[in-house]
Amino acid sequence: MNQVTTVLGPNATIQGQNGANLAVLSQETLKYCLYARKSTESEERQVLSIDSQIKEMLDLATRENLNITEIRRESHSAKEAGQRQIFNELVADIKIGKFNAILTWAPDRISRNAGDLGAIVDLIDQGILKEIRTFSQRFTNNPNEKFLLMILGSQAKLENDNRGVNVKRGLRTRCEMGLWVGPAPLGYLNQNRMDKKCQVIVDPLRSPAIKQMFEKVAYEKYSGRKLYHWLKHELNFYTRGNKSITLSGIYRILDNTFYYGVFERPKGSGNWYQGKHKPLITQDLFEKAKAQLKRDNIQRESKEFAFTKLITCGCCGSGISAEDKYKQLKDGTTAHYIYYGCSRARDRFCKNKYIREEELIAELLKIIDKVDMNELGILTRMEMEVERLNKFQNMVLGEKQPHKKHKPAVDMRVYAKYVLKEGSSIEKRELLANLRSKIVLKDKSLILLNE
Repeated sequence: MNQVTTVLGPNATIQGQNGANLAVLSQETLKYCLYARKSTESEERQVLSIDSQIKEMLDLATRENLNITEIRRESHSAKEAGQRQIFNELVADIKIGKFNAILTWAPDRISRNAGDLGAIVDLIDQGILKEIRTFSQRFTNNPNEKFLLMILGSQAKLENDNRGVNVKRGLRTRCEMGLWVGPAPLGYLNQNRMDKKCQVIVDPLRSPAIKQMFEKVAYEKYSGRKLYHWLKHELNFYTRGNKSITLSGIYRILDNTFYYGVFERPKGSGNWYQGKHKPLITQDLFEKAKAQLKRDNIQRESKEFAFTKLITCGCCGSGISAEDKYKQLKDGTTAHYIYYGCSRARDRFCKNKYIREEELIAELLKIIDKVDMNELGILTRMEMEVERLNKFQNMVLGEKQPHKKHKPAVDMRVYAKYVLKEGSSIEKRELLANLRSKIVLKDKSLILLNE
């Protein structure tokens, strides 16, 4: 249910159950805000709905001739302090004198946490909030009534805390029984039967592909991305939600011990349980696949290339990756080349051509000739770097020239080209990362696109 505020106005009347009017009293009387909130806890699903609460409280207002100026509805849980927008607005309005009383179904509608309860009691202590009226109780700035209000609010918080403890105990018990709590991992299905709650069965449609994933990584040295293309283009594999599996989803599967029979709950707690479900693979196969993925990660992260993750493929929109190539020369030496090309993340069969790093730098130099230097966003930094170099020459190398007040200005475009040719990988990346335009590689040529 949406959060709603009903404004009745200073001269409004409310029709009670028997058609009686709730007359607006004089300004000296209490100005009530009728506050109704629906709890989200499962144990309280049978509690009166918001509409029922409002109906009962309006009948009470009719009988007691209470001056109700607004009705406010809220569906947010009162378990955590400061998270209810309507309640926070109500407290703020009480502080400025818009209301000085609250009408609600029960004390736990106002608060089930110590923070909000303390805010309400503090308003009563200050004399700003004159009264809280519920269906069967009344709380004013009286020590006994405030004490009872705090006890009832604390009891509601105790119920919340105990509920959390009981839920955790129940989950732990199910795990100790080897049962899986929550949606079944891909390759399994939940049994929608009350007598077999938390039991999972093998998904006959998807489990063969899950098993083959581990086998292809362990024995055929498949990478995660190669698995992604195999599942998408060859198997036409879909999840239970009828969606294509993501690359991150593939890695989560390959890292899930549930598939060989054991699981950890909660994740990272060190509490391991033997499941009652049927394993799809052996532990040995799982460890082999994990070791292969670890080797792939080490090889992939061993070197950082200068221009990766900065350029987009002009054919399929994938990122541009790089790789080393070594060639044995006739004189016995080895030549080293770096080639950049499409990562084929979006199109496995992308035909975009590879380009050597020297050719790529030449294309980047052409872009520097076209781009507005102010667009680079590091113009100020370049100027500071040149100034720092001038100071170094003056102070350390003694290259002082008293007859010159200023060094000749350095052409920032020339400096940018120097960074591309002679700078470190970090300097090159920082230079291109500040470009506000998108760099696209297609057929060994670079194009600058304004985003």
